[in-house]
Amino acid sequence: MDQATADYMGMLATVMNALALMDALEQLNVETRVQSAIEMRAVAEPYIRRRAIRHLEKGRVVIFGGGTGNPFFSTDTAAALRATEMGADVLIKATKVDGVYDRDPNTNTDARKFDRLSYIDALSLRLEVMDSTALSLCMENKLPILVLNLWDEQALRRAIQGEAVGTLVTE
Repeated sequence: MDQATADYMGMLATVMNALALMDALEQLNVETRVQSAIEMRAVAEPYIRRRAIRHLEKGRVVIFGGGTGNPFFSTDTAAALRATEMGADVLIKATKVDGVYDRDPNTNTDARKFDRLSYIDALSLRLEVMDSTALSLCMENKLPILVLNLWDEQALRRAIQGEAVGTLVTE
């Protein structure tokens, strides 16, 4: 399969995930809106920056799906782009490990976890925080990245409450 087709399929999958998250949040009585970079009006609003900001001002949770709408850009890059456009204070990357390590902690028992890391170090050491496009976009816009474990049920809550959790990537 060619890369562009595979990327479009991946973008469609992110819209499916956005709809699943929307449903879960709405079952908790959280008002949400899903916006997609790929137009599909029957299931999501088209991504319009000013509309997303207005939803946030009204206290709604906005869930972005469809990546950037363009092949060859990762979901990390889409997240960095949308977080920058929305003026986010931090980009939280929830992943399968509890932070950024100098090597894969699943295969290296002596892997060292970073509590804090600079953008430049993450790029120069080729740590797999995010792809270089996403990392560079965050660096250029001084958008901190917090990497935490998606499967730790308390990690996100603790991070939002200001507790030290995961790895913070910043200047």
